[in-house]
Amino acid sequence: MEPNQAPLITKQVIQPKENFWKDFFTFLVIALAIAIPFRYFIAQPFIVSGSSMDPTFADKQYLVVDEITYRFQEAKRGDVVIFKYPLDTTKYFIKRIIGLPGEHVVVEGARVTIFNKEHPEGFVLDEPYVAYPSAKTSNFTLKDDEYFTAGDNRDKSLDSRYWGPMPKKDMVGRAILRLFPPSKIGVFPGKAEFDK
Repeated sequence: MEPNQAPLITKQVIQPKENFWKDFFTFLVIALAIAIPFRYFIAQPFIVSGSSMDPTFADKQYLVVDEITYRFQEAKRGDVVIFKYPLDTTKYFIKRIIGLPGEHVVVEGARVTIFNKEHPEGFVLDEPYVAYPSAKTSNFTLKDDEYFTAGDNRDKSLDSRYWGPMPKKDMVGRAILRLFPPSKIGVFPGKAEFDK
């Protein structure tokens, strides 16, 4: 540097972005384009109301419901599902699937017997999740698009034993996450597996 030449110092001034509102609006549109389809077609929140699924699910527990899986695969025995109440589709129920399409289901109090092609003589369903049995009896043969559902608290559950099979078209989805209360957070809450 020459002895009399001072270094050049430049000051950069950051100007406020002139198109802030345009960027904000674009972000908002993109966020809504992702969030709305996700909320209405893939997963949605559900708050348990009542005691029909005690002790598996308690009143006011917060669940996330998977709405997409049953579009690609059939529901399984033991799945906890959310569906529109067949007698009033403005209401939503949470129950467990115990009878599958085409099966004959006989409920005699705490004993549930399933008759199907693989077991024409029937087999008794092992249900360790039922803590409160009921004396209610029922007998249904399911069509190819129907499921038999029941609450885990059989003594306090309004389910297929009373109003009949649940049509497949009324099924919303399955419980995949329990987010509240924090002590009960879990994936596929209430999951039960059967080999029949």
